[in-house]
Amino acid sequence: MAAPKYTASQIQVLEGLEPVRKRPGMYIGSTDARGLHHLVYEIVDNSIDEAMAGHCTTILVTMEDDGSISVEDNGRGIPVDMHPTAKKSALEVVLTTLHAGGKFGGDDSGYKVSGGLHGVGSSVVNALSSKMKATVFLNGNIYFQEYRRGKPVADVKKIGKSEKRGTLINFLPDTEIFDSVIFSLDALMTRLRQQAYLTRGITLSIMDARTKRPEEDLQYPLLYRFHFEGGISAYVSHLNESKERIGEVVWFEKDTPDGFVEVALQYTQTFQEHVVSFANNIHTAEGGHHLTGLKAALTRTINAYARKYGILKEKEENLTADDVREGLTAVLAVRLKEPQFEGQTKGKLGNAEMKTAVETVVNDKLSQYMEENPGEAKDIVAKCLLAARARMAARAARDSVIRKGALDGMTLPGKLADCSNRDPAQCEIYIVEGDSAGGSAKQGRNREFQAILPLKGKILNVEQARMDKMLGNNEVKALIIALGMGIGEVKDFTKLRYHRVVIMTDADVDGAHIRTLLLTLLYRYFPELIEKGMLYIAQPPLYKVQKDREIRYAFSDVEKAAIMKEWGVKEEETKQSDEEEVAAKPEIGEDLMSDDAKKAAPKKRKITIQRYKGLGEMNPQQLWETTMDPTVRVMLRVTMDDAERADLTFTTLMGAEVAPRKKFIQTHAKAVKNLDI
Repeated sequence: MAAPKYTASQIQVLEGLEPVRKRPGMYIGSTDARGLHHLVYEIVDNSIDEAMAGHCTTILVTMEDDGSISVEDNGRGIPVDMHPTAKKSALEVVLTTLHAGGKFGGDDSGYKVSGGLHGVGSSVVNALSSKMKATVFLNGNIYFQEYRRGKPVADVKKIGKSEKRGTLINFLPDTEIFDSVIFSLDALMTRLRQQAYLTRGITLSIMDARTKRPEEDLQYPLLYRFHFEGGISAYVSHLNESKERIGEVVWFEKDTPDGFVEVALQYTQTFQEHVVSFANNIHTAEGGHHLTGLKAALTRTINAYARKYGILKEKEENLTADDVREGLTAVLAVRLKEPQFEGQTKGKLGNAEMKTAVETVVNDKLSQYMEENPGEAKDIVAKCLLAARARMAARAARDSVIRKGALDGMTLPGKLADCSNRDPAQCEIYIVEGDSAGGSAKQGRNREFQAILPLKGKILNVEQARMDKMLGNNEVKALIIALGMGIGEVKDFTKLRYHRVVIMTDADVDGAHIRTLLLTLLYRYFPELIEKGMLYIAQPPLYKVQKDREIRYAFSDVEKAAIMKEWGVKEEETKQSDEEEVAAKPEIGEDLMSDDAKKAAPKKRKITIQRYKGLGEMNPQQLWETTMDPTVRVMLRVTMDDAERADLTFTTLMGAEVAPRKKFIQTHAKAVKNLDI
């Protein structure tokens, strides 16, 4: 039988912006909240490009009351004259054509360096918006064009006169594309603050003009401005504001043939590193060659200094990369002409030449700084030496953990009730507070895929402890062995035994504290669990509400009130006791009713409300039905969309510095509700 013909008619051609609407994830990463906010970043990045080129000093982002976003800058304004080959206005070309923009030419192109490398930003936003409006202030005139889902409604028109200059883009995300179209003020503020640090001297502002917003205590409208003359040096100070610092911020910059390199760094007395890297103002969350160059240069420079001045003896090993990065906070920003990013979301820089450029600059400048500031240099080396000694102690402790785990049989702690399934993708482990709750969970679970690890008391606060001390804590040790992936330099994520790790603690202050301690441990030492969406927080109910034989569970006071309303019980009739009787009142007194009427009258109903003070109060069946049954349970997935804020929060709440924690508590005390829960 002859094969069917493969002809030109079978080739599908998507015109204009159709491919964007068909496969939005290819262009903005996803259609969830992250992808939604990426639309704003794409438009802001275009304005930042104008600022980096020296043509723009202010950018204003407005969250409009209709749910749309406006971004206005005082740059040169997108050209509106006729494009020589497209035969239509350059404004329309930029906003309706993929890979169109001033970022592809040679030295005479629109931009020397640019974040919007792919040239698809504005057009992608247009394609994924139900409507977009572009207003350009140029040469004393105002030009305007409107679009619907990427297609122009009419040609570009001159609509007035103005001495202003710049571009104003307003867009409304398409509800057909995005799961939610509600923007987060916090997320946008964080991004704009970051950009203001990276582009010294420009002012980025955000106005929240929504009359209805999720944050009830905020009044309409709000305006926040970000302007930092200190640039990335001020950024490092901001990141370290809750930490005990070693010396001042070290800052240097240099233009090289391969690109411009700028670095700010400072050591702290913490045990974690916090290094943030950027390329052309784009946050490279997954690093790249520029970050590799920074790490290599730090290790070489500090080792060379320590050897030169005899701080490291001849027989002593060199400091490792981990040793010199313990307690380091650094911001690395590079600018280059033709950056090679991985994907449209630009998570990793692929330009190999930037490794050499950054390494050379950091070697020269950091060596010079250490020679000129011997006091601070010796403090930095002392910090790194302490880290090295702790690493050796931790290695011994870790080896002890591994050896002890092997003696326990299949490397598992005795208190772990493991599941029978051996496929990690199918398995989940519940980290439970206390033996009482652990007993209920062990009896109520599905033994095939659910493992239970009860922890006794509160685990060590790892924010204030090195790994050697941490591995001496029996509860932490049991958790590490149960997860199976090791820790530190021998950690192997492929050996993780459960692809769902669930923290299940009581709904009270102690339970919240234990949950925070566990989150700190997992965030600092097993961030992969959070990054891959494998860490969850169980949501046990607060109340069991029963009417006759009908049982309902309420996860909050609001849900309990809704059940009461549904059953016809008024809030004022609900007493604080565990059991209440509510009678339907007859229209006339019972003593005046006939016998038949009495029989027909509604009977008294007994409503029982049980407030769970801990998981141990639930019997195994209740715990399964409410909290562990995959078909009905509610769980919170722990995410790390904003690692910078997460790091600051953990440092503030769990770190050694008391003043930032006191300030945090004073600031948020009034927002605390149901403190006894």
